[in-house]
This record gives sequence, structure tokens and C-alpha cells, in this order.
Amino acid sequence: MKAAVFRGLGKPLSIETVADPKPEAGKVVLKVEACGICGSDLHATDDGVFLQAPGTILGHEFSGEVVDAGRSKIKRGTRATAVPINPCGHCAMCREGRGILCTQNKITGLALDVPGAYAQYVKVNADQLIKLPDSVGFEEGAMVEPLAVGLHAVDEAAFPIGARVLIIGAGPIGLSVTAFARLRGASRVVVSEKAAARREAAEAFGATDTIDPSAVANLGEAFADTAGGPPDVIFDCVGVPGMLQASIDLSRPRGTIVTVGVCMKEDKLIPISAILKELRVQFILGYVDRDFPKVLDFLGQGLIDAKRMLTDNVGFDRLPKAFEALRKPSGQIKVLVRPNA
Repeated sequence: MKAAVFRGLGKPLSIETVADPKPEAGKVVLKVEACGICGSDLHATDDGVFLQAPGTILGHEFSGEVVDAGRSKIKRGTRATAVPINPCGHCAMCREGRGILCTQNKITGLALDVPGAYAQYVKVNADQLIKLPDSVGFEEGAMVEPLAVGLHAVDEAAFPIGARVLIIGAGPIGLSVTAFARLRGASRVVVSEKAAARREAAEAFGATDTIDPSAVANLGEAFADTAGGPPDVIFDCVGVPGMLQASIDLSRPRGTIVTVGVCMKEDKLIPISAILKELRVQFILGYVDRDFPKVLDFLGQGLIDAKRMLTDNVGFDRLPKAFEALRKPSGQIKVLVRPNA
């Protein structure tokens, strides 16, 4: 099969012919119909603690059709996505349905020995496979994973109905948080985003208002003018140094800050500024297992239009350049790889 292979720092993804996956017990093989390019994939190819080994096949946001069910009872032809984790299955975190926190977990597409879906076929755990509703297409199916991150972040925030919410950043995760913040009962959901195209997408995902932070002198004052008071909850969906301290400064006393964006660099903050407000800070990693079927239920009911974040589909011929372009995105939001298009 063809796959896009990471060959090292500073090198574009290499389109190569590699061995087809074969399912051992407990595994199935999907023909990949769509796979999202995630910010984590970019981090995985940058210098730092998250750098993956040369030879890694990325891709953990995907959907497709079962072509080899192995020894499972799953039917060939089943349209599905999958929770892209490979935990031990028996530790405390696994028993709680939080396999992504298992110390032995490897994420599909973010480990050399667990190839991902920048490929024509991908091998996944049969018990992590989730059937797509008839009303959900492969494009939406490939966006279940980032949507699940947004759902998990909103649920962990545990804000009351009627809360005022500030979301910083309107990439795929910021948009996912926006959608679920509205569905979970926030009265005002204000998205701060510099890119006009992403602000427009935020409105489509349920934002009550948007702010261009480069066009206002004070984001906190702009939020209060728009929402009628300070934010009860702030979601950092950017993940750059300085953003946590900025969120602390923006928060009201006894507010909640949820860090969803992945910051890969050393950061600094002034703890007393959070102590004096008695703030709650919640860090988010991924999702719990039950989030995937919940997201699919929302999609199946038409409560979220995931395609509103889709900006491009690319085949292997365009993938290397499209991948590199996302290191400094302009109008892109979610780009999908179509290995079998």
C-alpha cells in the first residue's frame, strides 16, 4: 500500500510503498477514506519532546471501511471510525475508560510501531471500532476525534447552565469546544481569533460573538462589553507560552481555566495571580472512551455540522506541501488526507 512516511527533521513527508497491515487477534483493518491532519502531527515532526522516530506513519483522526475483520465478528464493509489508542486494558485508568492516560498506551499514528492512517489501510483494535451512523459520512467520521477532545474539555470544565465562556483560538479544537459549550448550556460563547475565516467558522459552530484580539486594546474589556461581564470559564485552545498567564489575568475570581491547546515549550507564570483569585485550572488530554459514541450521536442528529471546519481534501500528491503549509496556517482549519481517492 501507499503511505506518507516521516523521515526526519526538516524533511517533507515521503510517499512510499509499505507492507499492508495484517490483523492479529483483536485487530481489524480499515481502508482509510479520510484522515485529518492534526496539530499533534506537526508537533510530532518538530524538534522537542514529542518528536517521533524516522519511519513513523502519522494519522490518528480517521474513518474508513472494514476490509479485513480478522477473527472478530465485525462485518466486512462496516463504515467506522476508531478510538486511536492502544492501552493495556487492565490498569486503573483503563478500567475507568481513560485509556489515553494508561502509562502503556500508544496512540495510533504517534508511535513507530503503531502506524497511523496517512496510509491506504490502517490496523486498529476491534473493541475500539465505532460504527458510523448512516447519516454520517467519512469526512465527518474523520473529525470525530477532534470533536471528542472538545466534548471532553467542556465536560471537565463542569460549568453551570448560563455560564459566560471565552474560547481563545478557533482551530479545530477551538471550534469543537465552541459547539459543545453551546450544547452544554453556556449563555454566551465568545471566541477570540485573529483569522477572519476562523471567526466566521466559529459563528457557524455556535459562537454568540467573536473578537479579533489584534483589533482591541483589552481583550477582557472587549469580552465584558460583549457578554455582559467577565468570563466564568476560559478555554485556551492555542497552546503557546504566555497563554496560561494571560488566561489567569483575564479570569474572574473563582473562575475556571481549561488548557486544551498543547504547549510544547517551557512557560512561566506568576502563581500568586491565580492564588489571589482562587482559580481552578484544568489540563486536558484527549478524551474518555465514551466520548466517541456521544460525538457520533450529536453528528447523527444533525446538532453539529462538522463539515463547516473542513477547508481542504488532499491526496498523496498534495499531502507533503499541504502538511508543511499548516506549520504557519492562514485560512486553513481542518485538512483531510484522502489516501484512496
